[in-house]
Amino acid sequence: MDNKLEDPVMTIASNTSSAGLSKSTAEIKLSNRSIYGKKVADLRKTGIMPVHLYGGDGGSLSLQGDSADLNNLLPRVGLNIPVSVIVEDNNSNEICFVREIQRHPLTENILHVDFMRVDVKSKITASVPIKILGDSPAVRLLGGTIIQNIQLITVEALPLNVPELISIDISSLTDFETAIHISDISVDDDVIITNPSDALVVRVAPPRVELDVSDEAPEDDMDETETEVAAGTDTDQQEERED
Repeated sequence: MDNKLEDPVMTIASNTSSAGLSKSTAEIKLSNRSIYGKKVADLRKTGIMPVHLYGGDGGSLSLQGDSADLNNLLPRVGLNIPVSVIVEDNNSNEICFVREIQRHPLTENILHVDFMRVDVKSKITASVPIKILGDSPAVRLLGGTIIQNIQLITVEALPLNVPELISIDISSLTDFETAIHISDISVDDDVIITNPSDALVVRVAPPRVELDVSDEAPEDDMDETETEVAAGTDTDQQEERED
């Protein structure tokens, strides 16, 4: 299984981070599917992808959609952008999130997609990707390396208010002592970050110092010889005892 996340550009705070809200939904048109099991392989050959829709009060539906449309949609919405799923045969419109993407183990082509219905009036928990922006003086002037400890931030919000991504401005990282923690991230009032507030998100590591071999102290050859002889003596004594 492989889940692909999208990271569109959002607003940036001056020296910490910020999150933008997804106020609109993407859209995909699907239809009911009557082919199941191994026969769906033939369905894929015609450019049709099998889809499963579940959750909420609407029951489980076996659907299908145009493979090209789905391949275009999925990278854009990831797992935290709502999708308006229009089921043409049922004349219904469901607000959903992508919950699982099945890929071919060799080609990585998408084989199957699961959508989960959500109630737009009930809060959900979602993982939001982080995007690093800005220029760190500790990197540019001191030769440090950005270390990102957390790739996804967990939030609680209404489905249509889940941030598409959270952008972090690293211009505040001026030396190797400064860092950005969860507590430094600001989001809108209707979004709650559930990660521990003291969790480290981004820091700058100092450059590695390479050790010059010529500067190493020479090893004592006599000590090595004595060690080898002593080891040999112990072995001989052990062999004598074994005999």
